[in-house]
Amino acid sequence: MSVAAPEAEALDAYSRAVIAVAGRLTPSVASLRVMRRSRGGQVPAGAGSAVVLTPDGFMLTSAHVVGRSAGHGRAGFADGREDRFEVVGRDPLSDLAVVRADGGGLDEAELGDADDLHVGQLVVAIGNPHGFSGSVTAGVVSALGRSLPARSRRAARVIDNVIQTDAALNPGSSGGALADSRGRVVGVNTAVAGMGLGLAVPMNESTRRVIAALMREGRVRRAYLGIAGGPRPLPPQARARTEGDTCIEVFEVMDDSPAARAGIRPEDLIVEVDGTRLERVEDLQRLMVAELIGARVEVRVLRAGVERSLGLVPAELD
Repeated sequence: MSVAAPEAEALDAYSRAVIAVAGRLTPSVASLRVMRRSRGGQVPAGAGSAVVLTPDGFMLTSAHVVGRSAGHGRAGFADGREDRFEVVGRDPLSDLAVVRADGGGLDEAELGDADDLHVGQLVVAIGNPHGFSGSVTAGVVSALGRSLPARSRRAARVIDNVIQTDAALNPGSSGGALADSRGRVVGVNTAVAGMGLGLAVPMNESTRRVIAALMREGRVRRAYLGIAGGPRPLPPQARARTEGDTCIEVFEVMDDSPAARAGIRPEDLIVEVDGTRLERVEDLQRLMVAELIGARVEVRVLRAGVERSLGLVPAELD
């Protein structure tokens, strides 16, 4: 059966879009072979993908690709070029890392903004699945606003606004580019969550700050309060004087933490920190930036129905 003309035109338009993205972005995506030192010399420690950030060699990948013990490896490009790279910095709590290749003259990718994405929008994934460099798959944004747990040795947080896509991702795709139809990188592929389900860390203002910190300092500084908590509906009597319907209930306060020194207790309901209304744990996470380290902030809590204001000085997360 022949394909109707409008369907053929639509297929051609879709194909042309994917071909254009692949042609534009494939030179900017590297395949990584990560090495680590052992008593017997250098041994493979993993593989993945990376996106070129600057012509002089800075590249973005996933923190879990380079791992904790890996410090270098080889980066291969679509034109057959291969360069040695060193890990500049990694941030497990955003699952992002920056590496730098020895050579220059690389094709930098254009970064987009995931905040402009819509469910159903065409996206193209380019990476190194199963060692097949320069592999291109296409699909759509199947959901937005997903959350992905991440943790380092001493802390855990949630990566929010994660992109869900049905563009095929496989082991080795991590660190590769998820691009929109204009070839702009809107996400960093990070996980295969199931058949036909892939997740990508969004490219947005928060991600750009992480990248800048890794390039500049090799690490991301975050403030730390020392509590564990979760969302809880505000008591009815508190809703009348407080905007919003939910708050953060404190489940645990770490010994000798900034929260403990400020007098925060389990079962306190945190409503506001530093003048910002909190409804979810993610709201608190977004506030924990380097600028708050050592600065006195006001924390507004409800304790047994009584509102209290506590002074707290966040420490730096180790």
